[in-house]
Formats: sequence, structure tokens, C-alpha cells
Amino acid sequence: MIIELTSIVERPISIAEVFRDIDLELDDAKLVGDVEFSGEKVRIDGKAHIRGRVSGEVEIECTRCTSPVIRPINIEFDDVFVSEPSSDGEAAIEGDELDESYVENGEIDLSEVVREQILLDLPEQVYCSDGCKGLCPKCGSNRNLIDCNCNFNEIDPRWAALKGLN
Repeated sequence: MIIELTSIVERPISIAEVFRDIDLELDDAKLVGDVEFSGEKVRIDGKAHIRGRVSGEVEIECTRCTSPVIRPINIEFDDVFVSEPSSDGEAAIEGDELDESYVENGEIDLSEVVREQILLDLPEQVYCSDGCKGLCPKCGSNRNLIDCNCNFNEIDPRWAALKGLN
């Protein structure tokens, strides 16, 4: 859904949209099913705001064992958009302006706004369970599923000479 910057007025206008094909462009995370956005567009103090709630589900790989983990998405946000400055020189951005996004060609792509909010909400590490044992560093087996019986007491031959030191 494309929103024209000029269509955002001081009176709030409701928006409800279902996104079926947002690509997160990540190897270890993808959306499961539809993503719903409900909110509004409004102009406050001359700046365009798009605010609302994004909900859905995302499938992320467990950080330790790479098993898929389904995580709910429930994000509230308020994004501020302004027209690009017309000057060709560099301008200093300060304070509240750091939270503003410049709009190119006078159009806001709502799917990109939603995609950005989802990416910002993803945690750096996700675990399938608190007690996840991860992958065996020797054979690569998922230690939650099988006991691989790998021997971890073997000494790396590069360090074997240090074994005799006491």
C-alpha cells in the first residue's frame, strides 16, 4: 500500500491492511502467514505520522540448535515522516529529528514501514527452550534429540606438549 504524503491531513484517517508477502530478506527468519496492520495516518505539527499495531508470527532459528521457533509479533509504533529537504548542502540533524524519516517522491510504502518495524523487533538471540543443549561442536548433531557420545576429553595435538607441564 502506497500512501501519498499529501493525503495525510490533521484529521486522523484509519488504515487497516493485511500483508501476505513481506520478505524480511533474512536467512534465519521468515514470516508465518499474514501480517496485519491497523492504525492511522495523521499530520501533527506539520509532520506526517503513521502509527498503529502490527501483528502476526515469525519463524526464527534457535541460536543454539537451529530448530525453528515460532514467535508472535505484536508491535505498537509511531513513525514520523517529513519531505526531503530541498537544499543541496549538508544539514545538521539534531534532537527529535533523529526519529524522522525522509520521504522520497512524496510516497510512503506501508509494507516497508511494517517490514522495518518487524526487523527492529526481532531479538538477537532466540532459544527453542531455556535448557537447549545446542549442536555438538564435534559431529554437529542436535544434542536435544540424540546423545552423540562424542569424546570431548581428546586433546588437540597442537596443545599436547603442554599436558606434561605442571
